[in-house]
Amino acid sequence: MKPNEVVENYDEQLDKYTSYVDDRIHKVVGDIGSRESGSESEHKAQDFVAEDMKDIADDIKKEPFSLHPKAFMGWVTCDGAIIMVNAILLILTLFGVFNSTALNIIMLVASVFCLVFMFFEFLLYKQFMDPVFPKKDTYNVVCKREASGEVKRRIILGGHVDSAYEWYFTYLGGGHCMVFAAAYAIIMMVVTFVMDILLLCGVGVNPGAMHVIMLVLAFVTLPAMVLALMFVHWKLVVPGANDNLTGVFAAMSVMRFLKENDIRFEHTEVESISFACEEAGLRGAKAFAKKHSAEFAAEDGVETIAIDIDTLRDYNDMGVYNRDMTGTVHLDPDATAVLKKGTEEAGLDLPYLNVFFGSSDAAALVQGGMKAVLLAAMDPTPARYYHTRLDTPDNLDPKTIRAGVDSLIRSVFIFDEEGIPGKE
Repeated sequence: MKPNEVVENYDEQLDKYTSYVDDRIHKVVGDIGSRESGSESEHKAQDFVAEDMKDIADDIKKEPFSLHPKAFMGWVTCDGAIIMVNAILLILTLFGVFNSTALNIIMLVASVFCLVFMFFEFLLYKQFMDPVFPKKDTYNVVCKREASGEVKRRIILGGHVDSAYEWYFTYLGGGHCMVFAAAYAIIMMVVTFVMDILLLCGVGVNPGAMHVIMLVLAFVTLPAMVLALMFVHWKLVVPGANDNLTGVFAAMSVMRFLKENDIRFEHTEVESISFACEEAGLRGAKAFAKKHSAEFAAEDGVETIAIDIDTLRDYNDMGVYNRDMTGTVHLDPDATAVLKKGTEEAGLDLPYLNVFFGSSDAAALVQGGMKAVLLAAMDPTPARYYHTRLDTPDNLDPKTIRAGVDSLIRSVFIFDEEGIPGKE
């Protein structure tokens, strides 16, 4: 059955749980504030979630893990500093101040490392630079509503509770300004790498057109690296109302809806998770997948899917994401089919979308061996509130939250009744 067939005043219920999401976001941001990955404020927010669910969920667990939270975006600062020094050495070499093959090799190796840092940390979200940065301990909060009978299906809803360091250029001039700063810096990193190779091969050392071109490019690299060093505002952690307390409490609203309407599925277990440390490179979801994916896969007859929810803010940009991690990870088609049908029952005609820059917890779950999909409603430009101090509770959009909550509730009912659509 559909939830509106089970609950007579379903539309009023949606309004109620939309207000619930709004209220809890105001409380977390107002009472706790910003939530740096692995910090005490993140712990307080997780404790708030656990307390909020204590009379709702049948079981609540805090699952601890360790991480190095500044490693994920730390590559930006490291690369900016290294390439800036590299560009200065290029300039001095081209002016004849240095003439050392050993130095040229060191410069080339340094630029290679910078590209490797970017590739593994940002494009693949690997824990590549972790040993260089301080370690912290934190935890995910897993809330479970048990089935009344034998468990044959399990659906997991999750969002991340931490908030990001501010991306200064997004705040300064919006998404286009951020994209320009990032693209400029990345292009000049690659250009520097090429120039290091040319210099090692003796190209551009002697006066001539190539010498002038390389000299100009080396000078052009310097402001690009200044932008890289300014990209992350390390002293400012943003409020993170939309990104991603909307996801956390939209997931929790489904648990509350089931509890307060006395709905317990006979064969479907429902879990809602508040992930920690998504902004630190999906570390919370990675830890959850590492802990649970094997046991979920080993439970014969228990179909398990996960729906990640991230940033329910921009109604016209809402979509079912079936590709993630800068397009390198295909999200699970079975989980996608459930969510897609849920959004359609909610009256939404959502496109399939791709996280073409960055990633979500859904990608980490899939990489960990789980079936997962992403529901998000975020301007891909991105919007000026994204990862900035403007992501406040005053910037919430109830219409988008309501549509998200409706889609999630319907998806849970679909999964309970049908399992994977189209499968026996």
